[in-house]
Amino acid sequence: MKILFAFLIMFAMSAPLFAQNPAEQQARDCGCEDKPLPDVLGTVNGVKITKLDLSPETRAQVDQLQQQVIEARQRELNLQIDSMLLESEAKKRGVTASQVIKDDVIAKVPAPTDADAQAFYEKNKASFKTEFKDEKNNILEYLRYQRQQEQAQKLAERLRAAAQVKVLAQPSAPPASNADRARVLAIVNDKQITMGDIENSLRPLIFNVQEQVYGLRKEDLELKINDMLLTQEAQKKSITTRALLDAEVSAKVPRVTDAQAQAFYEQNKDRISGEFVQLKAQIVQYMQERDEQQATLAFAEQLRRASTIQINLTAPESPTFSIATDDQPVKGTANALVTIVAFTDFECPSCAREHPVLERIVNEFGDRVRLIARDFPLSQHANARKAAEAAEAAREQGKYWEYAAVLFRNQSALSIDKLRQYATELHLDRARFDASLDSGKFVEKVQRDVIDGHKLGVNRTPTLYINGKRLSDNSYESLKSAVEAALKTEAAVRTRNEK
Repeated sequence: MKILFAFLIMFAMSAPLFAQNPAEQQARDCGCEDKPLPDVLGTVNGVKITKLDLSPETRAQVDQLQQQVIEARQRELNLQIDSMLLESEAKKRGVTASQVIKDDVIAKVPAPTDADAQAFYEKNKASFKTEFKDEKNNILEYLRYQRQQEQAQKLAERLRAAAQVKVLAQPSAPPASNADRARVLAIVNDKQITMGDIENSLRPLIFNVQEQVYGLRKEDLELKINDMLLTQEAQKKSITTRALLDAEVSAKVPRVTDAQAQAFYEQNKDRISGEFVQLKAQIVQYMQERDEQQATLAFAEQLRRASTIQINLTAPESPTFSIATDDQPVKGTANALVTIVAFTDFECPSCAREHPVLERIVNEFGDRVRLIARDFPLSQHANARKAAEAAEAAREQGKYWEYAAVLFRNQSALSIDKLRQYATELHLDRARFDASLDSGKFVEKVQRDVIDGHKLGVNRTPTLYINGKRLSDNSYESLKSAVEAALKTEAAVRTRNEK
């Protein structure tokens, strides 16, 4: 089922409809700064740190991230045209878009053989670091995906040839006005695609980029604040920064002993290759540098407490995303002022830790808050997708939340047999549960969540939304604060509407 999204991504990665001058494209505004970057990012005891003080490395990384938005804007029109044609074809056949991909792509692609994989390995041997037997499965998966991509391209070309597609303009700079957003870029079977449609689809990517850019700038700023504090302290004492660190850090950090190094080796033996005798010097050096780094940070924090520091760089605010909540597991009342949507993975340890936090919030706020669960099984978790289907089979019998709690408590035991065992423990109708699980009844339901998650820019679990706004910190304190803020906002809106 992952091929459906891969199919859409392929068209997102396809070439722009019109060729672009690289220099012109690089200079174009990405439209992904949520606010102007302050000239002065911060001050340390009255000394300014400006945006020009950001390191060349940070600025280069920011440019690379923002270039992703520029390039995505160029690809998005093709993606929307092909997505629209795929949905239209599915509707014509009376099936889902996923079924069209199954019938016209997956079913028509022959599985690559071991001989195909061997030939590919020999042709590209210089690129591999291990033997064929270790690479075979990855090569087979790559060849299968490559063939599916080629077949998907043929499907797209066939759908375009049978449709009326008229491209009027190329998406270029971000819209500067409502008139720009209303500009029609293409017409597909009498349906219009506007610049606003393009920008709406790019909102998750833009926000992801904004968060990453903020993180890079903030990290660079924090390092510069620490460096400035060390420099100012060294100047007060009329010594060099190195001499200051030697006196305040290096001289005060105890030397790592052989016994400490031996204990570290024993604790991490499974992840270390080699015997302690041969590795002792490296381990001692690593531990000493680690301890000195921690001591340096502690000293910098001490200097911060005695200084006047102002930071003008602020985190981006999440836009309000439209998230479907129909036919989803719900805890709470339908008329709650605040809705929390949680994209989770039953094999994800962070999701297991977050589950009781979410339940605590719902219990504390009562009928003012409702929780909606959506699935986002990660590809690295082999059992997560089937576990999500099993949870849906339990929901069919009114026991979703009880079953989900069991899954989160048993993340290392999510085989099919275990999923059935948990159904028995919760006194579910096993015949009905097994029939739903074995038939793949809820495959499409889980896949819908995954596709929606990708469209929203979800790239990790758990990902939480409070009334459509993505939360960057999933701690209890942050979640509670966000809920309280949302309650105040909703109460204010209702008061205005009643006047």
